[in-house]
Amino acid sequence: MLKVDGVGKSYNQGGLFSKQQQQILSNVTFECKQGECLGIIGESGSGKSTLGRLILGIERPDRGVIQFEGRSVSDRRVRIGNISAVFQNYTSSMNPFLTVEDAIMEPMQALKKSEQDIAGKVDLLLTQVGLDSTYRSKYPHELSGGEAQRVCIARAISTAPRCIVFDEAISSLDVSVQIQVLQLLKELKDIYKMSYVFITHDIQAAAYICDRVIIFRAGQIEEVIPTEQLKDVQSDYAKKLLKHLITF
Repeated sequence: MLKVDGVGKSYNQGGLFSKQQQQILSNVTFECKQGECLGIIGESGSGKSTLGRLILGIERPDRGVIQFEGRSVSDRRVRIGNISAVFQNYTSSMNPFLTVEDAIMEPMQALKKSEQDIAGKVDLLLTQVGLDSTYRSKYPHELSGGEAQRVCIARAISTAPRCIVFDEAISSLDVSVQIQVLQLLKELKDIYKMSYVFITHDIQAAAYICDRVIIFRAGQIEEVIPTEQLKDVQSDYAKKLLKHLITF
């Protein structure tokens, strides 16, 4: 369904007119299947968030292609309504001047759905993420971190996308709230039959929710392994990384 093939990405170093390039991603190739939760685990600076932005079409790769159902994600028409995102910083992800209702309605309005259909769906979405209709009129500053991230999740699923990219989506939450959100994500995935690309440095979270895991190192794939076989990773780097992340 989602196919990343030979993707590379570099950025200029030393200013706008510098010719010096820093390689962030190099020859990244993988597929995320329909209904699969694919984890991408790596240290800070490994390039995993850059990869997330490329999948979302926020940036374009220098080399290679990223396709969703055979069409390039660089085409907004391919992404809209099909690929959503939930980011780490839920405060900056929400417009502080929009109510919860307005924030959830935005993606559906972009698809030009009828106002009647949209209004009727907001309560359902809030219920599905564990909130009630009283939240419709609240503003972001009135929400706890867990509540704000639940609203971001409701917004992400509002168009019933085929795929959602989660970029460190639970790392800013308290541990008890993380567990609640992970359980919520599993339930929503079953309801909507979505695929997830779950970018994280949290091995426990990945083990809980992911079907397969990509070990990412310095912009390249080090190893791909089913979650239930994580303890059997082969490369020395993967063994060291997983030991570090589990004990950190």
